Amino acid sequence: MKIDIWSDVRCPFCYIGKRKLEKALAQFAHKDSVEIEWHSFELDPNAETLIGVDAYDYLADRYDRDREWSIETHNRVAESAAQVGLTFNFDKAVMANSFDAHRLIQMAKSIGTAGEVEELLFKAHFTDGLNIADHVVLIEIGKQCGLGGMEVEMMLKSKDFTEEVRHDENIAQQIRIKGVPFFVFDGKLGISGAQEPEVFLDAMNKVEGGENFQ
Repeated sequence: MKIDIWSDVRCPFCYIGKRKLEKALAQFAHKDSVEIEWHSFELDPNAETLIGVDAYDYLADRYDRDREWSIETHNRVAESAAQVGLTFNFDKAVMANSFDAHRLIQMAKSIGTAGEVEELLFKAHFTDGLNIADHVVLIEIGKQCGLGGMEVEMMLKSKDFTEEVRHDENIAQQIRIKGVPFFVFDGKLGISGAQEPEVFLDAMNKVEGGENFQ
């Protein structure tokens, strides 16, 4: 079975959804035959990297709400993350554009470590408070996942893997993906959002059982 996942490393629910899918996979009888492919999706392609602007002010400004509302909203998301074993430190998160991070993920696909890069980017952004648009950060993550530092640096200075990112985003438009995370199971069944593990497990069992979704 193949699971295609559209995701943005700036999206907290994508990280939470990743953990919930992993919990479902741990219970799936055919987990060893599952292939996962990560696909690029930018929640805000025009997002600027804003050093010094915290997550609370950013969300409040975006939705024209006050800071208290934003803090409460972030706290609820952090609580949801904690339920699946994740630590979200929104107080030190850097508001960053994710385009170069997506290019790094695309690059990692060539050696089969896109999942590892995805995980480290999520952790860097939500837990460690690192700037995922910073090339130094991206080079280090690439090195931890089997890519050469010089190789990653040269890629980031070029336009390499731009077409791959745009291709994923174009497919998302074609199949009418409006938000992420979005999971497609064997090209047959699509599920939106960070659903509970039971939902993912049920989807995998139905697809594996040959259920007709037409």
